[in-house]
Amino acid sequence: MAMLLSLWGGTMIFADAVSQKVRVVINGIEQDEGGVLQDGKTYLPLRQVAEALGAVVRWDDDNKRAVIYKPNVHMFLYNDKNSTFGGVNKGYQGKIKVFSQIDNVKTDLSAVKVTIEDPFGKERFIQSENVTNNNDSFWFVTDEFDYKFDATGKYKIRFYMKLSGSEEWVSVSEKLVSSTAKS
Repeated sequence: MAMLLSLWGGTMIFADAVSQKVRVVINGIEQDEGGVLQDGKTYLPLRQVAEALGAVVRWDDDNKRAVIYKPNVHMFLYNDKNSTFGGVNKGYQGKIKVFSQIDNVKTDLSAVKVTIEDPFGKERFIQSENVTNNNDSFWFVTDEFDYKFDATGKYKIRFYMKLSGSEEWVSVSEKLVSSTAKS
């Protein structure tokens, strides 16, 4: 038993000496899981990095490979006066729509959705829709909705995709709207 513990301890010390933990920071945000530096190469948790970069990962079990898809999603907001905006004064802005232009979709989707998150982290669902034809490009425009920018700060509009055969929503685009005090 003592010999087994000695071998196990020596193996753990050797493995720790060969590889080092690395902190991973993406766009200024330190990730929950770090990476490992081994033999001069850095290994990172694929799903975490892909999601932080607005991509989705699909596991291909037949070929034992992970496939990353990075769609292009461009969003803008406009109000009932058909004015586009990216910054607002604190308060009510009239009825709002989110216009999303999506292209470079290289995998089948089952649904898309849009949400808004206030500066305190409270997320509100805006709208979702099932995807019935899987074109590599399409537009998604939400119905009009009321939203009051109650606080000053950054609001996050997020576009999510759900891959066909999955129940998981993945954020693939984020637009920031700054709300400032009225001047």
